This record gives sequence, structure tokens and C-alpha cells, in this order.
Amino acid sequence: MRIVIAGGHGQIALRLERLLSASGHEVAGIIRNRDQGDDLREANAEPVLLDLESASVEQVAAVLQGADAVVFAAGAGPGSGAARKATVDRDAAKLFADAAERAGARRYVVISSMGADPAHQGHDVFDVYLRAKGEADAYVRTKADLDWTILRPGMLTNDAGTGLVRLEASTGRGPVPRDDVAAVIAELLETPATAGLTLELIGGTVPVTVAVKDIAGN
Repeated sequence: MRIVIAGGHGQIALRLERLLSASGHEVAGIIRNRDQGDDLREANAEPVLLDLESASVEQVAAVLQGADAVVFAAGAGPGSGAARKATVDRDAAKLFADAAERAGARRYVVISSMGADPAHQGHDVFDVYLRAKGEADAYVRTKADLDWTILRPGMLTNDAGTGLVRLEASTGRGPVPRDDVAAVIAELLETPATAGLTLELIGGTVPVTVAVKDIAGN
């Protein structure tokens, strides 16, 4: 498959690129900083320079032409203010969904956040973030031409992955290594029966492949 990842230099995205390329997929990662290109090439991913905060739907769709699957892994990141939670975590996510639909890239996986909710209360930046992610998720769910899966990990850690997770519609809160999040996304991309599901993910006791297969069969 050709798989295009928005936010291609993110911590989960780089892990995912390595996994996908090692499995024989053709992988491209969208970045806004040319200096990040070498890191993607080291992960055997093609760097694509494009700023999702200023790009048009047509520009993004052109990048997604020929893609079999896309992953939205972009985020404003720690330290960014409320304004960029809106322009990246909400607006860029909506734009990417529109572009995927226009390009005919049906398989669409979103890295969201546990607790994302358009109606989330509060005025702190993290509250704004959860509302932005919730609004983006709700928008993706309206896309009848996308085979979308929304993944909401718990507290992300840089611990070595265990390959053991808990993947359910509702897991409760808990930590999960970024390694294991990437492994789950790679498996979701290979499992179209998970389309239409919003899933939570934390560390657990079930092997990744089994966890994805189980949720696809429910």
C-alpha cells in the first residue's frame, strides 16, 4: 500500500513509518520543516513539504492522489497556545479529511486523544485541545466516503513497547508506550473491518494483532 501520514515527523509518526516501510509499504510523511526530511528518509519514508495550516484542499488532495490509506498524526504539540489547537488539531484535521475524500483515499486513521469531546468544559489550553480534537473527530465521522477509524490513546510514554495492549471502545485511563500506539495503527491499516470504530488504547495484556482482530470481529 501507499500510505501518507500527516505530521510525518511526530514521535508516533516516525515509529509508524519505520514499521510500515519494514513491512514493504510505500510511505510518505507530510512535514512543514524541510530540515526534518533526513529523519523521514532514515525511517525509509518520503518527505513531502506542505504546511497544513495554509494549504488548500486541492493542494493536500494532490499529495494524497494514489494513496491507499492515510493517517492523521499531526498536532500543534506541547507548548503551543489555544489558537494553534484550533488551526492544527481541529482545522487541519478537517482539511485532511476533505482532501482524502477528494483524492479517493478511503482508508483513514486518525490519532486522536482520550477525552476528546466537542462539549468538553474548561478554559485551559488542554481543555481547548480536547474540544478541538473532539470537533475534528465528529467531522471525520460525517465522511461517508472514508473508511475511518479513530484511535484515542491514553497517556503517551517513551517506554519500550511491550506489544501488549488494551484496545476497546472504552478502556478507562492509563499509559501506553508510543511504540505500541504505532504498532496498533499499523495493524489497523491492515484491518479494514475496524472502519467506523472509535477506539481507546492503553497498555494491557493482549498482543496487538489479537487485540485488533478481536475488536474487528465484535
